[in-house]
Amino acid sequence: MRHNKKFNHLSRTASHRQAMLANMAISLIMHKRITTTLAKAKALKKYVEPLITKSKDDTTNSRRVVFSYLQNKYAVTELFKEISVKVADRPGGYTRIIKTGFRQGDNAAMCFIELVDYDENMAKQATKKTRTRRSKKSAVKAEEVTAAEAPAAETATETPASAE
Repeated sequence: MRHNKKFNHLSRTASHRQAMLANMAISLIMHKRITTTLAKAKALKKYVEPLITKSKDDTTNSRRVVFSYLQNKYAVTELFKEISVKVADRPGGYTRIIKTGFRQGDNAAMCFIELVDYDENMAKQATKKTRTRRSKKSAVKAEEVTAAEAPAAETATETPASAE
């Protein structure tokens, strides 16, 4: 039974797992997107999101705590200088996992994990106007109404001008 077993051991010893997650977190922070297996990405998400939350408060203590997990001063600097500024107003959910299919050799589920605020493609899609099923008919009716009101508005402004 799996009672109270909260995280995936990823078939590794504790020291190997900690080193692997730290290296993956450093790569994610430096490159903003990495490709990995789905199980590792889910474990990494639980590992890196508390570190990003900790980076919102730029104090000496929070830097030391994050450095104790990452052991890379360049990644810590990147996290506190750039990433924490971008995610300052976000209440959580700093990473996104997108499945990409299965690996050729062993059929492992593959995905990429990325920082949400750094994906330009998703930002462009978010700015697009979304339409519902009802909006097609209501949009046509709205255009007809505005087209009918526009000439009436023009004639109303022309009559005082022509009266002079």
